[in-house]
Amino acid sequence: MPSDTPTFADQLLLKVVNVVVYVLFLGSNIYTIAAPNDIYYTGKETYITPAPWAFLIWSLIHVLLLGTIIYQFFPAGYRVIIDGIGWRLPLLGILNAIYVNLWASHYYVIAFIFALFVSSAITHIYYIVKKYHEPASITDELFVHLPFSLYHGWTTVLIVLTAFEAFGVNAYTERAGAWTKVFVFLALFFLEGTAAAYAFSTPEGDLPAAIAIAWSMFAIFAHQRSSGFVHWSALAFSIMALFWVFKGVFGLTSLWRHGGVVLEDEERAPLVGSG
Repeated sequence: MPSDTPTFADQLLLKVVNVVVYVLFLGSNIYTIAAPNDIYYTGKETYITPAPWAFLIWSLIHVLLLGTIIYQFFPAGYRVIIDGIGWRLPLLGILNAIYVNLWASHYYVIAFIFALFVSSAITHIYYIVKKYHEPASITDELFVHLPFSLYHGWTTVLIVLTAFEAFGVNAYTERAGAWTKVFVFLALFFLEGTAAAYAFSTPEGDLPAAIAIAWSMFAIFAHQRSSGFVHWSALAFSIMALFWVFKGVFGLTSLWRHGGVVLEDEERAPLVGSG
């Protein structure tokens, strides 16, 4: 049974592992930028590849997760990050580091498989955070809910991008055929639908996750110029995704006006075990 007032030494091994894995996780993404061949410009070009600035969202996630790593040493952060998320956080970091390095090395099929593993890990964390840990302070919002919401939305985008890199045609060497256009349209529809699902996931919606998807879709629109169908389809779905972002803004504003969310009894129940 965890203490109500945890000390610095409580679960120290997990805290240290979180720090080490965070450095590994950050280093794997720095590698993709600092490597001699910039992966964002020399990777496989598909008909759903976004503009390179889409990947700037990694920087925001890294900064927020640095706050998460620091926050775990405080009692409020301990309850969520150590007691709640537990060893799932370093597992996520390890899987993500493997994915990024495979992706940067152009092993797209294997990278796609690991993207699914990353999605599974972040989905489990996302569920725990949203279900059992209603934010009690601004630090909870900034260093627990915000990073994992962004991460979850962004990982959904990465699965789609990596799937096209693994199984799609190279846009530099092949024109967009009918089937390519169909799959791109379905992928954009899926992303827009996911943004809508985030908007309706709670009464106030999940604004950060919806923003991550809308941001990526506008980057796809900005980058895809060789096919008019893809270009304008991306714009149409981006605008629809932006609508769900506005819905999230409205829901969040309404939440603040009413002073927060009242939890049901079952949602107040503590999480049993941290895995």
